[in-house]
Amino acid sequence: MKINKLIKGVIFDFNGTLFWDTALHNLAWDTFLEKHGIYLSDREKNEIIHGKNNKDILNLLFNNQLLQSEIADLSLEKEMIYQKLCIETEMKLAPGADEFLTYLTLIKIPFTIATASEPYNVDFYFEQLNLRSFFDRSKVVCNDGTIMSKPHPQIFQKAMEILGTTPSETLVFEDSFSGILAAENAGVAGIIIADSDNNDYSR
Repeated sequence: MKINKLIKGVIFDFNGTLFWDTALHNLAWDTFLEKHGIYLSDREKNEIIHGKNNKDILNLLFNNQLLQSEIADLSLEKEMIYQKLCIETEMKLAPGADEFLTYLTLIKIPFTIATASEPYNVDFYFEQLNLRSFFDRSKVVCNDGTIMSKPHPQIFQKAMEILGTTPSETLVFEDSFSGILAAENAGVAGIIIADSDNNDYSR
């Protein structure tokens, strides 16, 4: 795809967008939730889990305001399951991602990642997927404990500050309902939906 001349910056969600790992996250959540006696349908996963940070997910799942230490322990437990599944699978960026990132680099359009992933997952992706070829780790916006969960627009607002772009100059790539709403709430010029999990976006 070609970029409109008005676009001065591009923001990528990561999971399900640049890295098609929704099935792995679902499997990791299934394993985690079964251990804790909780069951979610695929629709409930889309509504409750996808695109949101672990703090909000876990508080909702356990119907409680968990202590920060409890959130940290439960989050790490789930993500270690997920990372193990990733390593057991052929890890690669989404089809066409390398070519598109190369294109953005050539036409000098700055880009970064804005993801609900925890910092230790972002570090994991940089190591396993060689993201340093395209991205500056220090410019990646992730769930570091200071960012409000999507659909709040803060994560994209912070990414735009890093890129030095306004909403009317920014294109966002997303795949989750909450992420699309967050991009809409941020007022960005355009949203490209990466349907990596055959979702129904009609509502």
